[in-house]
Amino acid sequence: MQFTSADVNQVEATWQQFVPSASLQNADPHRFRFDWRSEELGNVALVNYRLAAQVQCLAEPHDQLLVCRVDASDAHVWSSRQNLDPRVPWISDGTQVEATWERTADVRAFVIDRRAAEIRARQLTGDDDMELRVNGLAPHSADDARRWEAAFSYLIDAAGTAGANPLVVAEFERHAVMMTLAGFPTTFTDSLQRPPQRSGAPASVRRALSYIDENAHRPITIDDVAAASFISTRGLQYAFRRALDMTPADALRRARLDGAHRDLRAGNGRSVAEVARRWGFSNSSRFASAYREAFGAPPTLHAT
Repeated sequence: MQFTSADVNQVEATWQQFVPSASLQNADPHRFRFDWRSEELGNVALVNYRLAAQVQCLAEPHDQLLVCRVDASDAHVWSSRQNLDPRVPWISDGTQVEATWERTADVRAFVIDRRAAEIRARQLTGDDDMELRVNGLAPHSADDARRWEAAFSYLIDAAGTAGANPLVVAEFERHAVMMTLAGFPTTFTDSLQRPPQRSGAPASVRRALSYIDENAHRPITIDDVAAASFISTRGLQYAFRRALDMTPADALRRARLDGAHRDLRAGNGRSVAEVARRWGFSNSSRFASAYREAFGAPPTLHAT
């Protein structure tokens, strides 16, 4: 969704579609201009807007993880817990956060369904009882803040080209959730300190490889592979390393390359790019590089 507006009520109503508690207060209607863009990736919404006005914004997310950055030279951001550095993103799963500025601000945010993020965090840690909670509003480090900014910039640009390709959308959604879980203090970080699950590796690896072979053409993730193998994602990672000296992601990537290779040789597609997208490769140059590395030649669509 993309639009420009000078109507405070329309802008507030749009923001509330994504974060119901959001509000705009004390807005100066005489110089109010709002440029909005949003993209939806499954259980994650990407929001990017520029708001030119003297205004106070408030958000108190419920059943969501809200990761947000207010980029303005005169911004002030705070919560009931602390003042926040407006130069870095912050996260909330219920804490009220407010921001003010006098002139213009660029705001970017991930709005993530908390339950979906919790399910993914449980799969990654193998802790089926973990409750995903935020333990602090600021990122772990300046590097984590920069990585989140880079991830947002990449995803907001790339999401518009994903179209309805479920493989690409699922990968973008996974990336947004993982950058959030890895970059900010939550109970996910605590659970990662526990010893990984290591039992049943050989059978799990066989089940995983079979599942990958049968479903590589679908928008599956490593979490799906682990669930189908009756093991946590961390446990599956360890099992693959121990048994095959590779990761489950390596195996899935190779299965998708093999599928693209078969389609190209059979002439099953209108172009190399179309076949690449069909198998979940959104970046043509990266696909070509991976294909050449795997098969010793550039990808070529054979005539039927």
